[in-house]
Amino acid sequence: MSLKIVTNVADGYSTIKVGPGRVQVERPDFEWDGVPWQHTQQDSLFGPFAVRQELEIHEGRMEATDAFTRLNKLDLVTGATSDARLGIVAAGKTYYDLREALDRMGLDESALKQRGVRLYKPAVVWPLEANGVKEFARGLETIVVVEEKRAFIEMFMREILYGSTNAPTILGKRDASNGFWFPGHGEMDADLIARKIRPFLVQHLGEDSVGPAVRERITIPVSLGAPDSKKQSNRTPNFCSGCPHNRSTWVPEGSEAGGGIGCHGMASMTPTRNVKGTTQMGGEGVQWVGAAPFVTMDHRFQNIGDGTFHHSGSLAVRQAVAAGTNVTYKILYNAAVAMTGGQDVDGGMTVPELSRSLEAEGVSKIMVLTHDTEKYGEDAKFADGTEVWYRDRLDEAQRMLRDVPGCTVLIYDQPCAAELRRDRKRGKVAEPTMAVFINEAVCEGCGDCGEKSSCLSVQPVETEFGRKTSIHQSSCNKDFTCLDGDCPAFIEVVAGGAVPEKSALAIAEIQADQIEPDRLDEGNVLMIGIGGTGVVTVNQLLATAALLDGKEAHGLDQTGLAQKGGPVVSNLKIRRPDGELDLGEANKIATGEADAYIVFDLLSGTNPANLEKAMPGRTVALVSSSKVPTGAMVRDTSAEYPEWSALQDSIDSATIAEKNVYYDAGNLSDNLFRSHMPANIIVLGSAYQSGVVPISAAAIERAIELNGVAVEMNTQAFRIGRQIVIEPDFIESLGIEEEGKARRETKVSQILQSLIEGVPDASEELERLLKIRAVELVEYQNNNYAKKYVEKVSAVRKAEMAIGEDTRLSESYARYLYKLMAYKDEYEVARLHRSKDFHQAVREQFGDRSKITYKLHPPSMKRLGLDQKIGLGRSGDLAFAVLRRMKFLRGTPLDVFGNTAHRKMERGLVDEYQEIIDHALADLRPETYDRAVQLAELPDMIRGYETVKEANVERFRQLAKEILG
Repeated sequence: MSLKIVTNVADGYSTIKVGPGRVQVERPDFEWDGVPWQHTQQDSLFGPFAVRQELEIHEGRMEATDAFTRLNKLDLVTGATSDARLGIVAAGKTYYDLREALDRMGLDESALKQRGVRLYKPAVVWPLEANGVKEFARGLETIVVVEEKRAFIEMFMREILYGSTNAPTILGKRDASNGFWFPGHGEMDADLIARKIRPFLVQHLGEDSVGPAVRERITIPVSLGAPDSKKQSNRTPNFCSGCPHNRSTWVPEGSEAGGGIGCHGMASMTPTRNVKGTTQMGGEGVQWVGAAPFVTMDHRFQNIGDGTFHHSGSLAVRQAVAAGTNVTYKILYNAAVAMTGGQDVDGGMTVPELSRSLEAEGVSKIMVLTHDTEKYGEDAKFADGTEVWYRDRLDEAQRMLRDVPGCTVLIYDQPCAAELRRDRKRGKVAEPTMAVFINEAVCEGCGDCGEKSSCLSVQPVETEFGRKTSIHQSSCNKDFTCLDGDCPAFIEVVAGGAVPEKSALAIAEIQADQIEPDRLDEGNVLMIGIGGTGVVTVNQLLATAALLDGKEAHGLDQTGLAQKGGPVVSNLKIRRPDGELDLGEANKIATGEADAYIVFDLLSGTNPANLEKAMPGRTVALVSSSKVPTGAMVRDTSAEYPEWSALQDSIDSATIAEKNVYYDAGNLSDNLFRSHMPANIIVLGSAYQSGVVPISAAAIERAIELNGVAVEMNTQAFRIGRQIVIEPDFIESLGIEEEGKARRETKVSQILQSLIEGVPDASEELERLLKIRAVELVEYQNNNYAKKYVEKVSAVRKAEMAIGEDTRLSESYARYLYKLMAYKDEYEVARLHRSKDFHQAVREQFGDRSKITYKLHPPSMKRLGLDQKIGLGRSGDLAFAVLRRMKFLRGTPLDVFGNTAHRKMERGLVDEYQEIIDHALADLRPETYDRAVQLAELPDMIRGYETVKEANVERFRQLAKEILG
């Protein structure tokens, strides 16, 4: 027996009725080859045994299958049993898609009988039961076969009916004109079937028989057209936070690596990693062995997971050794089969044992890189010549191995981050006492830490002073690779003391006696979110709750690589037990059929492929507005989150806008529960209270209890979501600070206030910008420095006024002149690390007795050849206290830090920028205004410290030249 398993079957589920008499199987009684049929299995394939076995396979078993199918009435015929002229055939999951497509076009069971349409659902697709096929085809003029991929049923049905009297025309992959019809590629669902079959049905049954409502329901609303590419950003799979593959899959400049099976295969999605191609499991490197003699490249790296290696990949290594090919296998030793759920590696060896096994195979050189070089102990028996290094020497190790002839191996030993997180939760592994925190004020938002770590917990945030970076503490797996970022904003924190409550709400405060909504009796719930955040869990909770309520649930989780941070879409159809489901329906929600559109992730929720499931006048959207960055946004500072207004508009245009609910569930969850995981349950609570989840609250809370994970927290999260809908001002009453909104002191001196008020016809935004930045510049240097800033902005505003009412130029100039004037030298970094706001933020996150270590890499140490950051604890506070008081030395002959080429460059940038703006103002006209604004905004790209900043300054200068011509 063989089974064809598609996503809608493997990842689908349904409420079923079970009982001892539900299925009655009869065994056929017939003769074959003159004797009663008896299946035999030969354990020998020699001589006459093989001939006899072949005869039974090709004849006896075929007859037995037909007899069994016929006797047990496995094949299903519905619709018109007599006087039918049109037949439609579909099997398995496709049959239910077909039924749903027909039903949406007004062709339910009674309509099919009236219009002479007969349906056939073969339970056994091969061999097709010939008598059943002939009986189904009797009297039909045309048969349409609807099946996925290549023609299979169609081919065998044509074979059975060929040459018979009045044989019907059989169509499927091609139509009556021999044109392509039902595709042999991609996915087939009810929407596709409806679009493909409707013109055919209209032709044979008439427009009135199919009904005009079909066109309205299967057409995507015009407002859901392709969004502006600048406003749309796709979420793609990414390595988990702290995943060792974030670092291990990089190769040295000039090299490339082969991809393979496993999580590490996602490295091929990032072009800068230079991972090319993929292969079958266990075939890693085999293509290179064959290609190597015919190409000019003399070496290649090959990634392979430890699970794949122990499964079958060791044979590929053996082949490479035998062939003498120059290849370095990077065995990514994670001690778990993470791609399929974190199972243990069957037949796995320890790293020392693995090295000895590879030595026995004849590998030329073995190196081990790890996050913990002390864990093996002194008694570890590695193969002779094996070198064990710390993981930060990856580039050096790879350069060494690629110069060694023959097959070499680098074992990168670091546990799977997802499994490590689970083990910590289960108490199997101790939680690290240390955490990493970023001083937002010191951070330049350059993205260097994101590029080096590729970690999704290193998240960009928008602040008053532009894009910055923060560590999302509740998702951080504490790999600490982000510390490699060339930036003094990082600190290490050991939590201690009392952590103040972030909100006035105690999580046990909301009781179960909340106002009950008027809710649907049955309906379709579509949930869209990010893999690994509990979307599938929410779907399972609802399906369980439906069962507890005595209703039927039919669901599908469209996951793909969702568990790796990619998008996930969960479908759930909830029906009354007396609903018309005897003939089945698809478990995937069709176009315009969603009643509840629950968006846990904005980017996935605004994807047109998901939005088409909603429909104005029917669908209510419950949306978490949390801005969760994609992997591209973490790695690339030019990748921006789409505008909120555009995202909201796209959802509102597809739903009942006035009933939609939006709020930042992620920030709310982090503040109330110090974890992002309950966020989805909060949104679920809002969906329930909006009346679009046709299950009782008691059943949902009971399902949460049965799930057994964080029961009290998730129950309260559900009730909080309900309360948000019941009480519109509920979130505001909690006093939770909006993410990215830092406290700002805006007490302006009388002199500066007078100067600001003297800026001609300043917009409200320009006045706000000047007040905040003038105060900061006083702290940065002195009053005169701030005065100079305001005067320069005032001059630009005067020139701007002369040509119109637009204020973008003066506002942009105010932002970026400040950015360049307040460059972060040693004095400024010291001031910002000693700020009250920063230390209060640390106490709120980690406790009032937490200990701080500043991670610094001063330029003077770099010049001495010290490549690693140093850590300063209390001594750092003392040094910063002294340095901040020495700011008056900045730019003077006594400035010991100011004579480097880098600091001279930073001071000179202010004058460079002013020259660019002066050039723009000299030719400022309505026609050149946009160009002037573009020039004023150029310093936004000047981010980072030292070499990172210098590279960005070169980009700034080059782009300025191009714009100025």
